[in-house]
Amino acid sequence: MPTSASLPAPLAPVNPAGLRRLLPRSLFSRVTLIIVIGLAIAQLLTFTAIRYERGIAMRELMMIGIERDIASSVAILDRLPAAERESWLARLERRNYRFVLGGSAQGTPPDTPMSQQFAAAIVDAMRPFEIVKVGQVGSPPQSLQIQVRLSDGSSVIVHARRVDMPVSSWVMWLLWIQLLVLAVCAWYAVRLVTRPLAQLADAADELGPDLKGQQLPEEGPTEVKHAARAFNAMQKRIAGYMAERVEILAAISHDLQTPITRMRLRTDLMDSDQDRDKFRQDLDAMHALVREGVSYARTLHGATEPPCRIDADALFESMVADYEDSGEQVLLEGRTGEPIVTRPNALRRILTNLIDNALKFGTDVRLQVHAEADRLVLAVVDNGPGIPPDQLENVLKPFYRVEGSRNRNTGGTGLGLAIAHQLAMAMGAELVLRNRPEGGLEARLTMSTRATPPN
Repeated sequence: MPTSASLPAPLAPVNPAGLRRLLPRSLFSRVTLIIVIGLAIAQLLTFTAIRYERGIAMRELMMIGIERDIASSVAILDRLPAAERESWLARLERRNYRFVLGGSAQGTPPDTPMSQQFAAAIVDAMRPFEIVKVGQVGSPPQSLQIQVRLSDGSSVIVHARRVDMPVSSWVMWLLWIQLLVLAVCAWYAVRLVTRPLAQLADAADELGPDLKGQQLPEEGPTEVKHAARAFNAMQKRIAGYMAERVEILAAISHDLQTPITRMRLRTDLMDSDQDRDKFRQDLDAMHALVREGVSYARTLHGATEPPCRIDADALFESMVADYEDSGEQVLLEGRTGEPIVTRPNALRRILTNLIDNALKFGTDVRLQVHAEADRLVLAVVDNGPGIPPDQLENVLKPFYRVEGSRNRNTGGTGLGLAIAHQLAMAMGAELVLRNRPEGGLEARLTMSTRATPPN
């Protein structure tokens, strides 16, 4: 009984997910690979069919004429004087048979139908010569040795073998060239199909918050032109909707200025100081809410500000100095060390909103600057209570506040982080919030510095 150590180890199961990871990821690569593999299989099947058909044709040819050729050669040897037979062997030899004088045939009786049919045809063609023995040998494969006794009693050994019809080398080269031509055509066809999809994806990626993406060229096949035309129309509709929203908010803000001003004047005429302060507080909150709502809507057009080369260190130092002048303590850590290309007004607004939010909930606020080869990382950190992990993404939405209170003194309008997030996307930057392990919140802004300023 075999022990457990002698048993073969079980085969590891095939992981379908691992096989899928080996496949190309792009549609272009996958379709091209499928077509090229299909063409290669088709070429292989064609080559196999050609070889098989040529083999059948060669066997038919051998079965039709080779037995008569061998019989004729044996008859010639029989009529020649014994002394001259040796000199004629080379003349009578062919690619698929030859003759040897004397000796005896080797091998065993033919055991395959093809060999038996081949031997029977040769034996029948050589009558009335006596066939002493028919043997099949293995080298070359399925070769026959037929011992024939001539009229003078001497023996001749016929070495006959099957010879496949050769395939010229140029045929293989032709098949490879055909496969290459078909692969190039398949590559071009797949590229023609997938290139509009790539252009559509690029245009969708470039459609930022400013809604001023590139217009797709409406050319090519009918389906491509239809998709490009629909995408361009969609861009225009979305841009129109957003512009209309900005106009509505601006109109609301403008129209509310007059009633708010009248209410302030009437508030100043009130006798009760307590009621007057409450009304003023509500009016200030109303005015700030409308102003920040319009500001948020206008951040959708933040990319309209042209990028330029600025001294980022001077910008950060001036912002920190402004907070010190207003009685707020903000520490600056790190330097860029060289000018960068960015949109300065949008960058200032983002950092201002992040620092204001940090000062609202923390006392130790720092602006950390870390410059890398082709990007700049700015982090605003504080020692506040942080944000629940399940709400880190929600606070970047407009009018969302962590606390349930609608008191602006504690919760704000819920637009500061949303405006910073919109401006970051308009600049092509990334704004991420995370809770610090030691406590507090970190707002990390990552932006590229590879852009070139306009001429």
